[in-house]
Amino acid sequence: MMTTFSKGDQVSVLDEAINGVVLAVDGNQIAIETEDGFVMTYFVNELIKNFKTSSLSKNIGSFNLNSIQQTKEVPKPRSFVKEKKIKGEIPPPEFDLHIEKLVKNFRGMSNYEILTLQSETAKRHIEFAIKNRIPKIVFIHGVGEGILKSELDFMLGRYDMITFHDANYQKYGIGATEVYIKQNTK
Repeated sequence: MMTTFSKGDQVSVLDEAINGVVLAVDGNQIAIETEDGFVMTYFVNELIKNFKTSSLSKNIGSFNLNSIQQTKEVPKPRSFVKEKKIKGEIPPPEFDLHIEKLVKNFRGMSNYEILTLQSETAKRHIEFAIKNRIPKIVFIHGVGEGILKSELDFMLGRYDMITFHDANYQKYGIGATEVYIKQNTK
């Protein structure tokens, strides 16, 4: 497709930072006056026509700013399903076992020391829940490589009165374990 140029067209030179106005068209050579006031001659294939913003907006079509703002202001309904709650039910305590939540500075700690601290923290919370007859707790362990989750599963499996499974996916994703503590009726 060959672009035709006319006197007065706004043009830019390809591969150069030069803009100007067409002064004369002579076959495939076009004389332009640059923004700096110089007259230069280029071949047709070296120029590109610039469209003024006003003509461009006519080509695109007009838009109504008010209608666009109104559509943006309409609140969108939430797509997730809320967890059913029984009236008066207290949500279970959540314990985040991420190391940055347990200590201020863990830079000098080895992976073994970090895992040991996380395991001991979880064990303390379980013992507290058993002692105080708390029926359900949630441990947030994150996804990662699954080492903390495996350690947690091993530890929880040693208790007779405890059952556990992955916590609510919609609320926690796959990085949490829900622990149920069976209460003795004695």
